[in-house]
Amino acid sequence: MKNIVAVSTKKQLATFIDFPHDLYKADSNYVPELFIAQKDLLTTHPFHKHSSLQCFLLYQGDQVIGRIAAILNNSHNAMNNANDGFFGFFDCINDQEAANLLLETGVNWLKDKGVKGKIMGPTNFSTNESCGLLVEGFNEPPVVMMPYNATYYPTLLENWGLKKQVDLIAWRFNGDNYDDRSVKLMERLEERLKRSNITIRKINMKNFKQEADSLREVYNKAWDKNLGFVPLNDEEFDYQAKDLKLVLDPDFCLVAEQDGKLVGFGAAIPDMNQIQRTIKKGRLFPTGIFKLLFGKKKVKGIRILLLGVIDGYRKLGIEACIYGMMIKAYRAKGMEYAEASWTLEHNDMVNNAIIAIKGDPYKKYRLYEREI
Repeated sequence: MKNIVAVSTKKQLATFIDFPHDLYKADSNYVPELFIAQKDLLTTHPFHKHSSLQCFLLYQGDQVIGRIAAILNNSHNAMNNANDGFFGFFDCINDQEAANLLLETGVNWLKDKGVKGKIMGPTNFSTNESCGLLVEGFNEPPVVMMPYNATYYPTLLENWGLKKQVDLIAWRFNGDNYDDRSVKLMERLEERLKRSNITIRKINMKNFKQEADSLREVYNKAWDKNLGFVPLNDEEFDYQAKDLKLVLDPDFCLVAEQDGKLVGFGAAIPDMNQIQRTIKKGRLFPTGIFKLLFGKKKVKGIRILLLGVIDGYRKLGIEACIYGMMIKAYRAKGMEYAEASWTLEHNDMVNNAIIAIKGDPYKKYRLYEREI
């Protein structure tokens, strides 16, 4: 007999976080999330000050067979004049009845909160965090801060009635697919930008706080038209910036300026999943912390996770130039690959810039929606 339990205790929360480890124990591509990071996300993240969620566990007898979080993002609804809800942290055995029960439980919780529009997801909590369901590219493990799921998940969601909202593309650059033509294209773009007094430089890590304040303003302006985007308030941005600072390399955090005004930026971080996949059940103690600390230098890939240019400065080549400079830097450091993720499938301007420098669309993630 299947039984849903609303997570309310520390022990249940730990079970909720740990469930995917058992579900994917035979999957060599699975990468465990760090327990402490997931716990902070679900309990102390600034999101909880303006919005809410409820985690659920699905049991069959005394065995956990699924989990889901129902998410009410008040910032999203206020910005979009909507009355929608989200689901996230969805994991389930290959059982349609189990998936249906999880999703229906999430919907019922949202209805009790007054939601009458759509349910969308998966997002953990918004597109500012991990989001999307993997639908293509199951043959390789995910890079840092990207989701992963079994091949049967799309069928479970679609059989319940969820429809595609939009696809998100992850692009791969290998060491041998960034050729001289790409270098020359980037150099021509740099010269064109200079004629408009636009320069691209590395972030100043010694003045990180002031740089972060400027980046926050550009971030919220540059992404304001992306589907599902919710601006980060000061506390939320600082929360994420603090974590990114720990792994940022100035060579992979570039800002575009015109006469001293910040108009765009891009940031990449080491693919720490190369190390994280060796940490049992995402526990940093007693040995996981040393694997992270001493493994960083061995990481052979990066994820370009942020790239944005404010309105009025797009279509000038800034995006392609930032991408190109990052790829050039990762090759100079002897790295083997880079992933740019994610871009919206219909963002032709950015996607064409990536194609121009030999990006390969090797993974696809999907956001779903259904009327409640």
